[in-house]
Amino acid sequence: MKLRKALGVAVGAVGTTALLNRVLQSRADEFEPLLPGDQRTYRWRGFDVAYTEAGDPDDPDLVLLHGINAAASSHEFHAVFERLSEEYHVLAPDLPGYGHSDRPPLLYSASLLTTFVRDFLEAETDDATVVASSLSGSYAAIAARDVDVAELVLVCPTDSSMGNRNVWVRSLLRSPVIGQALFNLVVSKASIRHFHDDHGYYDMTNLTDEVVDYEWQSGHQQGARFAPASFLSGFLDPEEDLGDVLADLDVPITLVWGEDADISPLDDGRDLAERADSTLVVFGDSLLLPHVEHPAEFVDVVRGRTEGIRVET
Repeated sequence: MKLRKALGVAVGAVGTTALLNRVLQSRADEFEPLLPGDQRTYRWRGFDVAYTEAGDPDDPDLVLLHGINAAASSHEFHAVFERLSEEYHVLAPDLPGYGHSDRPPLLYSASLLTTFVRDFLEAETDDATVVASSLSGSYAAIAARDVDVAELVLVCPTDSSMGNRNVWVRSLLRSPVIGQALFNLVVSKASIRHFHDDHGYYDMTNLTDEVVDYEWQSGHQQGARFAPASFLSGFLDPEEDLGDVLADLDVPITLVWGEDADISPLDDGRDLAERADSTLVVFGDSLLLPHVEHPAEFVDVVRGRTEGIRVET
């Protein structure tokens, strides 16, 4: 009887969890892109990859590659997108598995995303300036070995996020009931605010309700957990050392760093800048998102105008 009762409780708990998962997903509307511009689709290896395009096509190409987290998408560049489109032909894709792009239940990997970046640059741009954030900085750097780019502007780039690869964690997060429930906790509004406060934003007043709502909607779309499952288990970290890759490139490189970043501390930026013989731009009062908290100054950096901005060479 005790065993039967325990099994009944377990079955009931699983059923309740599944019901809550369905309720949360039903509350997530089909959400509109946050970036203003023309919405395009790049067909890649069976994926429909969404990207936003703005600016004069005759202007120099500029590609914005968002960082990797549980609710990532090109919306990360909402504070600078319009300003950059005044001088550039800007393309901002949602990486496969994120945002408005397809999110099939693949085993996502760093090599998959790096290949996408390379193919997108080759197919959709001509000698583009590439702005890339966090892990995507590594994808862009590796892709730049095979595709002509005018310049790399990398924001707190890294080749390491979650430590060693963990198959068990990935499998758990990919599971249909418990994994979905755990992921729902990760992309709850309280959790989104916590992670931004912990390592994203220096000043949380810069985080708007609109962005939190957008990230919540994005995190509750069908298939939203599969790419983050690979991220949270370490499978989106590239195998190559970022410093070695940057040192081998014959491309102008600007590293942009938040002075107070702790997950990717400024000393990491100084080390990369020395190894790559690149320019290091440091933003005070900033963690991992200087382009969000200091948009006007960041746009100046992309344009090559650094007067009054702290530059270490």
